[in-house]
Amino acid sequence: MRVISGKYAKRNLVTLKSNSTRPTSDKVKESLFNSLGQFFSGGRVLDLYAGSGALGIEAVSRGYEEAYLVDISAQACKIIHKNVDLTREADRFKVLKASDFKALKMLAEHGKKFDLIFLDPPYAKEKIVKVMKKLQELDLLNKHALVIAETDEHTELPVIDGFNLKKNHHLGRTKVKIYERI
Repeated sequence: MRVISGKYAKRNLVTLKSNSTRPTSDKVKESLFNSLGQFFSGGRVLDLYAGSGALGIEAVSRGYEEAYLVDISAQACKIIHKNVDLTREADRFKVLKASDFKALKMLAEHGKKFDLIFLDPPYAKEKIVKVMKKLQELDLLNKHALVIAETDEHTELPVIDGFNLKKNHHLGRTKVKIYERI
């Protein structure tokens, strides 16, 4: 796995050698960022189930100001720190070892708001809907924030109040839905 484009392009990232994470493939990542608009000018990113941190690192590489990379696994957080070190700009990343809802509460208490959120949780259907509602409830989203929900090909997500489905990609065995806060 590598950073595809931007200032950290072609840097190889470390991944966790375990069945507990499912890294987003380079093909899916490239397609996703192509549909988002390739490059960005500022903003804050949250990757709530970061695994290796690849999505948040890619977003900062392409122009986002900073990324919060959250994972409940200590092993995953060690990998994320290694990958952040590869950027040589560790100050642009915050790595949090916490559960999803604990991290959201902590971020809200610190007044953080996000422009781009990546959600690729285990048990996707149940988690994604609950997390998207919690993002709204805790006022963690800037106006027109984008939420990227990644699931397997068999998971169907319902309509989620407060969000508009902008794009729906089916990439092999992966589905990616892009929601915009309304």
